[in-house]
Amino acid sequence: MTAPAGALEVSIDPAAGGRIAAVCTVAELFAVPERRLMSGIDKRPVDGPVRLLAHGVLGDVQGDREHHGGIFKAVYAVSREMREAFARERGEDLPDGFFGENLVTTGQDTDEALVGERWQIGEAVIEATCPREPCKTFAARMQDRSWPRRFRDAGRCGAYFRVLTEGEVRAGDRIEVLARPEHEVSIGQVYRGLAPEPAARLLDWAEATGTVLYESLVRSALVALDRAGSPRQFPQRLRSTGRGLGLGMGL
Repeated sequence: MTAPAGALEVSIDPAAGGRIAAVCTVAELFAVPERRLMSGIDKRPVDGPVRLLAHGVLGDVQGDREHHGGIFKAVYAVSREMREAFARERGEDLPDGFFGENLVTTGQDTDEALVGERWQIGEAVIEATCPREPCKTFAARMQDRSWPRRFRDAGRCGAYFRVLTEGEVRAGDRIEVLARPEHEVSIGQVYRGLAPEPAARLLDWAEATGTVLYESLVRSALVALDRAGSPRQFPQRLRSTGRGLGLGMGL
């Protein structure tokens, strides 16, 4: 896939296969005074196994539960190659976990994971759900008020996953791609903006398979179709924030 103009250049070599380079959990709470919250964005690599649960990584913390957490954002994964490309561009050291990621991959482009793509890592099975949107907490972490705009302009975001099978994962685990949906719509494609045709393919696939999509992803797809003069309805039962009652499958 051709990168958009101005996108961050990231070189990922899949020849050796994708692996988990690091598993990161909260080291200490990060104060964000302007938002009056303590964030769990300060994550650092840990030794040994970490358990992935349906509602997130064991021991993880979200300071803003209105926009973070829930089953669709249980795990955040970023390729080490992508974060290091940002580090080179900024002339800074951005170690594993600095973006608040739970999983650091190598040899696997998280942005090119398809919506609904499933990975086996260690004992766990996870499914790609939606892109990461930069927020004020992320800007505070980077000490750069313009960071959300810069991050968006780079066209790279990492991917959120939900946990289908709970289990332990650790650094060094191989990433086995179990399934890639036929719609061919990637997390990065959603992040950079859906065109009408892939938006329609994604919604068609969700309806055909009964797959619940993350709410903001559905809205983006519907807006793209509406602007193209092809408005459509999408079942409420197949859209969710992943937060709420039961397993969070409700708005």
